[in-house]
Amino acid sequence: MSTARDVMTAGAESLDSSTTVLEAAKRLASEDYGAMPICDGDRLQGMITDRDIVVKVLAAGKDPATTKVIDLVQGEVVTIGADDPVEEAARTMADHQVRRLPVIDGTSLVGMLSQADLARAGDDRLTGDAVEGISRG
Repeated sequence: MSTARDVMTAGAESLDSSTTVLEAAKRLASEDYGAMPICDGDRLQGMITDRDIVVKVLAAGKDPATTKVIDLVQGEVVTIGADDPVEEAARTMADHQVRRLPVIDGTSLVGMLSQADLARAGDDRLTGDAVEGISRG
């Protein structure tokens, strides 16, 4: 049975919690990412998405040059343990309708698991179920 660690993209890039939203937007654009983890050291604090920037900063009239990414974090971030089965990771992605899932070992961010990672894992049924769950609603 494969684990999240087996199929994840290791060495996930992250943003420091003191990064401004403007800096985060530039980084997301330059790397062509839709989301990035926010960390304090290697401890996961939350996630920021391009949608967060538009809705919570720009549309709200906040200044992206002074707003910190940590100020956008709300509630618990959805994660998966590195040694959890890939089936559980797919179920978590579907249940929470997230396309990217931070993979943690204890409290440390060790990688990211995406829909593409699931597809590369080779279980078409699992991938299809995850995509269907993520896309519902």
